[in-house]
Amino acid sequence: MNAGFSAPWWLPGPHLQTLWGKFLRRAPLQPTVVQRLDTPDGDFLDVHRLAGPEDSPILVLLHGLEGGIHSHYIQGLLGEASHRGWRAAVIIFRSCGGEMNRTRRSYHSGETTDLAFVLSRLTAESPGSPIVLAGSSLGGNVLLKYLGETGKGISPDVRGAVAISVPFDLNRSSRHIDRGFAKVYQRHFLRSLRRKAQFKRQAHPDIAPARDMKAVTTMFDFDDSFTAPVHGFLDAEDYYRKSSSLGWLKGISVNTLLLSAVDDPFLPNQVLNQVRDTAEGNAFLHLEFSRHGGHVGFVTGPNPFRPVYYLERRTVAFLAGQLQRSPAGT
Repeated sequence: MNAGFSAPWWLPGPHLQTLWGKFLRRAPLQPTVVQRLDTPDGDFLDVHRLAGPEDSPILVLLHGLEGGIHSHYIQGLLGEASHRGWRAAVIIFRSCGGEMNRTRRSYHSGETTDLAFVLSRLTAESPGSPIVLAGSSLGGNVLLKYLGETGKGISPDVRGAVAISVPFDLNRSSRHIDRGFAKVYQRHFLRSLRRKAQFKRQAHPDIAPARDMKAVTTMFDFDDSFTAPVHGFLDAEDYYRKSSSLGWLKGISVNTLLLSAVDDPFLPNQVLNQVRDTAEGNAFLHLEFSRHGGHVGFVTGPNPFRPVYYLERRTVAFLAGQLQRSPAGT
């Protein structure tokens, strides 16, 4: 257990940590420019670019479920990148940029082709520029799965990664969020997801088996009735089994920090014990599981009027350390 993060007296408990950033943080918007990329399957991706010197590192960011450029942690990480003189690229998952994507498919926790596509564009655009990556929640799962799938074939330009508050086991996570106060988060996600699913069905009536979206009240049911069939999985169980990053950790071959809290309300803490066991023997994985911190929280500092956002400081500090290593260093 890493003691790097300590919850402050004025923000105890996992839910206050989780909700602080969304409702009480006012992170200044960073000056990004939207780049629209046409994808090989006839769709588009919006990537928000933060400018910097041509020879500076590029920080690639992946947001969480139904997040986007306005997510507090994304803006915080962009601010840290700007402070260090880095460039950045925020990948907005399909349908999360305020405009519905064109194709039948959307995005999900195991969809890695868009990340691979953007990375290929960045390496072609800035050959030799070091790239570092950070993903939060769903975006962290996508990142870890991509790194595990790619293994030793990863571009030498990719120098390090950080995965924050990852739902390593999607099956157990989807069931855990259907309990107690966590149902509040579930309802929030489902309102947005159901609306998008209805839009998709209007555009593509045969996209998934007909079901009244208003009757879908859990993440498991949504994934079983929509996410899985739309994206070629047999059912939710099949989707979770193939997409959970827990099964891909052993293949990762770039230094990667796993930053999570034991009290994360999106995940039973027993999963983190399994992550520890799975990560043994892979020197590329660096685990920091604090006792407290909530889900994409990690707010600290002695003064509630001057909070310290440990999440982005720790993320960028770790990545800066990897940039100082040789590309082949471990």
